[in-house]
Amino acid sequence: MNTPAIAVTRTPLVAVYGTLKRGLRNHHWLHGADFLGKDILTTATLYDLGPFPGAKPEPSRGIEVEVFRVTAQQLAGLDQLEDYRVRYPKHGDFDRAIHTTAFGPAWLYLYNHDVDGCPVIREGTWVPRL
Repeated sequence: MNTPAIAVTRTPLVAVYGTLKRGLRNHHWLHGADFLGKDILTTATLYDLGPFPGAKPEPSRGIEVEVFRVTAQQLAGLDQLEDYRVRYPKHGDFDRAIHTTAFGPAWLYLYNHDVDGCPVIREGTWVPRL
């Protein structure tokens, strides 16, 4: 079981691919976090869920992420936003797992629910609908 403080000890980095990216509606949750840069992950595939994307741990041609250094408090806030449940991670909307980035190992939130019928993004970035 990972508590947020232990999680940040494991890695203080988080890779974001949706509404948490700079300029998008939930980026304020990362206020004060250090932006390290962009990277391309081939270890996850995105699904367009409408108002936000969800990642699955499936190979892709490369999805774009932004990597941030966060505090334990910031990670706890992200866990709340993403409905990540520390004690029962498969019961919330998202689980999280460590993925390798150019900046080191980073947490990536993975969508727990069914994505059948959702548009697949195997390369590039998710674009919000206006």
